Amino acid sequence: MNQTKELIRTIVKGLQDKKGKNIVKVDLTNISGAICDYMIISEGNSTTQVSALSDSVWEVARKEANEKPQSIDGYRYAQWIGMDYGTVLVHIFLPEQRRFYNLENLWADSNVESIPDTD
Repeated sequence: MNQTKELIRTIVKGLQDKKGKNIVKVDLTNISGAICDYMIISEGNSTTQVSALSDSVWEVARKEANEKPQSIDGYRYAQWIGMDYGTVLVHIFLPEQRRFYNLENLWADSNVESIPDTD
């Protein structure tokens, strides 16, 4: 579990380094049949920022936690990018895409923790 917590710390750092907004950590460890243990959800204001957030997460997690995602989806259009680290899924959205998918409410039975924006 400490490895997962370190991975989460580096993911959040990567998002904050590029000014990711409205970051939340969704704890799914107590949900039977969940697809992962944690989800980190964030948003960027443009497709360029969404791509930069994904790049930053990839770089910081690789350097500081020695972790690479098993897969990345959505990078081409960068309206939503999903990064699968096994125990942690990262979702980086444009605001309108985030509202549409509304993942925080989809997993409403979980513990959702807001992480303060850095300005």
